[in-house]
Amino acid sequence: MTSDYADRLRGHRAEKDEFFAEHPQSPIPPEERDEFDGLRYYDPDEAYRVAATVTRHDDPESVAMETTAGQSVQYRHVVTFTFDIKGETHELAGYRQARDEDAALFVPFRDKTTGHQTYEHGRYMELEVDGELADGDTVTLDFNLAYAPFCAYSETFSCPLPPETNWLETTIEAGERSD
Repeated sequence: MTSDYADRLRGHRAEKDEFFAEHPQSPIPPEERDEFDGLRYYDPDEAYRVAATVTRHDDPESVAMETTAGQSVQYRHVVTFTFDIKGETHELAGYRQARDEDAALFVPFRDKTTGHQTYEHGRYMELEVDGELADGDTVTLDFNLAYAPFCAYSETFSCPLPPETNWLETTIEAGERSD
């Protein structure tokens, strides 16, 4: 991993820690912010920055994702990413909320660290893309940027739960951790 990338990643993490510690919209309850000493992360690891091949869904399936608060929220399964980690091929679905077609692609997932080393309900990635993705395009999925949703820090938030199609049968020791 280049030191430039690792330095940028550490800078991003420091900004997030500052937001969590000080910002009025932080998910850390105000009475707990003085004790907050930063989030925990896996060390940056190039093996978890992977090239993923895109399969675009021209007629996206509507998916109702359950949330931590017991309701559901509608998403559209707009792409599928196929990638290799540790010599094995995996797939993750990329979603957009039906009401926001221009939003970043939402990639919620669980893996074998979920509930042990990472948040019990899974983690998220977001992928900003320029323009429309086409079948066969290649994008980078960077699991070093995987994060726990706000509901991991406060029950006042309701967060979508990764659907079973995005439960990976491998360990992703990258991004935020909870242990």
